[in-house]
Amino acid sequence: MSQRDPRIFMWAQAVELLDRVERMHRQSFSPVPAASAKPGWQPPVDVFETEGEYRICVALPGVHKDQLDVLLDGRTLLVVGERSFPVEHGEAALVHRLELPYGRFERRIELPPTVVGIGRRELVDGCLLVVLHKA
Repeated sequence: MSQRDPRIFMWAQAVELLDRVERMHRQSFSPVPAASAKPGWQPPVDVFETEGEYRICVALPGVHKDQLDVLLDGRTLLVVGERSFPVEHGEAALVHRLELPYGRFERRIELPPTVVGIGRRELVDGCLLVVLHKA
């Protein structure tokens, strides 16, 4: 089969569509833990592994560091916080489209047993970077 085979293109499109559906499902229909104050959405994450650490990147544009908590609970990294609705739009603004989620969020990331602790965390360009040390 050549690179221009329509079956390869269709397969790639199907995989991409399934990824998008999974992300939408996680954001819309994730179970809410009973102990929390009902988060409204889950931010997307990327997880990378190097020889000595894991790096977790959480997309949080518009979230300030004082609206954010990062906790390590056993083998689960918990990122919770809130993205406030931009005040500059005002209460009288007519909303034509609202695609960005606002309000409380929570993201639980299951970690491998080799994680021993949080190294550093920083919020840069709308992304939270959490570095986790490996055993």
